[in-house]
Amino acid sequence: MLDVAVIEEPAAAEASLDPIRSRILAALAEPGSAAMLAGRLGLPRQKINYHLKELERHGLVELVEERRKGNVTERVYGATAASYVISPVTLAAVSPDPDRAPDRLSARWLLALGSRLIQEVGTLLTGSARAGKPVATFAVDAQVRFASAADRAAFAEELTQAVTSLVSRYHDEHAPHGRDHRLVVGLHPIPTARPDGPDDPEGSADATPHGPQPAAENPQLPDSEAGPEAGQEDPR
Repeated sequence: MLDVAVIEEPAAAEASLDPIRSRILAALAEPGSAAMLAGRLGLPRQKINYHLKELERHGLVELVEERRKGNVTERVYGATAASYVISPVTLAAVSPDPDRAPDRLSARWLLALGSRLIQEVGTLLTGSARAGKPVATFAVDAQVRFASAADRAAFAEELTQAVTSLVSRYHDEHAPHGRDHRLVVGLHPIPTARPDGPDDPEGSADATPHGPQPAAENPQLPDSEAGPEAGQEDPR
């Protein structure tokens, strides 16, 4: 079983989003038969069997083993992954394009970058599975708590300078056997639920930090293009 699988086919995405089938996928983190699932989920075995066939047809579950019990053969299934991510390619005609309106201060642009990241890495994973080769990737995940919006702006400026310097040092436009890589660095408030109201507005609205804004110095890092979102007040 994979830790994460990327769903790229629209029909498979539709199958996974069905409420009953998503419950079956979650339950099949531990392999089970239709009869076992019926007991776990409180649903008729016939209905479970129908949905299992659809999930198997789209590659979301797989046959783990067959057990012979008297004159009956029990088929045991397992989910192909512990969790699933639906790639934006399933909605190719309306998937976000981060090159359409690059703005480093826009949360929507960050979302578009994230969508492209899922799409590209998903394509790499699919290709690597077929070729039987690993994908060379690298990621950094960190959490930082800023004392003020000014500190956040200063951090963004220093981070931009550091990334720009590294890109300039290692980027070789004329390397004969080089391969292009995508570098994405994102910073966003962590959404927090309030007990007496909606989520923290910083987690759901675009905001421009006060203070000087970082400017890209390398063509590999797109310049910020001011839009209506970039002019919003910081909610701090």
